[in-house]
Amino acid sequence: MASQEIETLASALARLPGLGPRSARRAVLWLVKRRESALPALLEALATVGEALVECETCGNVDTRNPCGICADPRRDTKSLCVVEDVADLWALDRAKLFTGKYHVLGGKLSALDGVRPEDLNIASLLARVEAGGVDEVVLAMNATLEGQTTAHYLAERLEDFPVRITQLAHGLPVGGELDYLDEGTLAQALRARRPLG
Repeated sequence: MASQEIETLASALARLPGLGPRSARRAVLWLVKRRESALPALLEALATVGEALVECETCGNVDTRNPCGICADPRRDTKSLCVVEDVADLWALDRAKLFTGKYHVLGGKLSALDGVRPEDLNIASLLARVEAGGVDEVVLAMNATLEGQTTAHYLAERLEDFPVRITQLAHGLPVGGELDYLDEGTLAQALRARRPLG
């Protein structure tokens, strides 16, 4: 039987995505065995990120600087804007290194059941970015869920008054799937096969 402090740490780790109670206990045991080398490095990294983490005012990405590294990168194509639900989706797409444009994080998806309305998402700032000009294409990279597709259709309607091409990821994505859990091959195919919405 572990001490209360160790159980508290295991419970905290178990709340992380992808870790259940057993995986969390294994992680705690690994840290305990390497407490001289691994634990200080982990604590320092957590403290550093905790102090430096900010949300990019331009796109909504999470980084240690504002604007984030993607928005500040002069090599990025400013004419293409990829709209995603969450930061995890942005990271998944950017990890695949197939989209060279800029991103916009909505901060969720429309959901009548959960009470998420358009004004609860970063839609106004998206429209302001498009209205400012310089954007030729808006890629709606919503998850292939009912709420994701509802959000995509809502955004398409709001964007149709602007002189931009509106595309969405191909429907090769599994229904009910989330971008963060897809492999690079599936993401690559979905980006290559994007098509106009509507």
